[in-house]
Amino acid sequence: MHVLDDLAGFSDRARELLTRSAWRDPAAPGPVPTDLLRVPARHGRTVPAPTELVVRREAFRARYHGLRYEVRRSALAGRTRHDLVRRWEFDLDDGIWADRRGWYFSWTGERVSSPVRSLVHTDGRVGVSDGGPFAEVAPSVAHMIEGHALMDAVSSWDPWPGALEAWAPTAAGVALADRVEGLGVVPEASGRHDRWLWSDHVAVHEFRSWSSLRPRVRAVQMWTRGDEGRRRVEAALRG
Repeated sequence: MHVLDDLAGFSDRARELLTRSAWRDPAAPGPVPTDLLRVPARHGRTVPAPTELVVRREAFRARYHGLRYEVRRSALAGRTRHDLVRRWEFDLDDGIWADRRGWYFSWTGERVSSPVRSLVHTDGRVGVSDGGPFAEVAPSVAHMIEGHALMDAVSSWDPWPGALEAWAPTAAGVALADRVEGLGVVPEASGRHDRWLWSDHVAVHEFRSWSSLRPRVRAVQMWTRGDEGRRRVEAALRG
């Protein structure tokens, strides 16, 4: 069943995002069904698509293909606030690769010029590649959507200096985010390489960079709400 016909399992925040912003494009082009394909194995030969790949890729097609939604976000570049809207498109394409843990396939992802390709692994993880191997960014598609819902929810808050894009991390804000008190992990939006820390007044998005050319590094994006949020971050600055 398509996700827009069944939002069970999502948080109230994610359901609000999808109800308000999402739609399904019934004309979204789809690639050849997976069970009809021969795919490249790890050692260069082609083989009939294995069962695990067929099951996971066709489940993605049934659940998400054609999904569209927009995520509001805010960021601070220098002293200038930028309010943006980014569209996500969940369309399968033809890319399929193998690795030691199974197989992974590509889909459209965020409609923005970036050096990465969006991927889903047969073990359920969401990842990216900039030409190198699969790099995990979320434990599942549902975790990724929950993270988008948080990004949308804090878009009206006040952004603080930090990484502007997940593929271009900086050290800005990392030490400060570690000193803010009263934050709790949002488990439905968090994993090993991408997690959200949240309170009623401060939100921190912490992630690991995606480059295959150098070790992954930690970066953050941070927002505060109202005077109380600002006071808490200023207290962390003094601490």
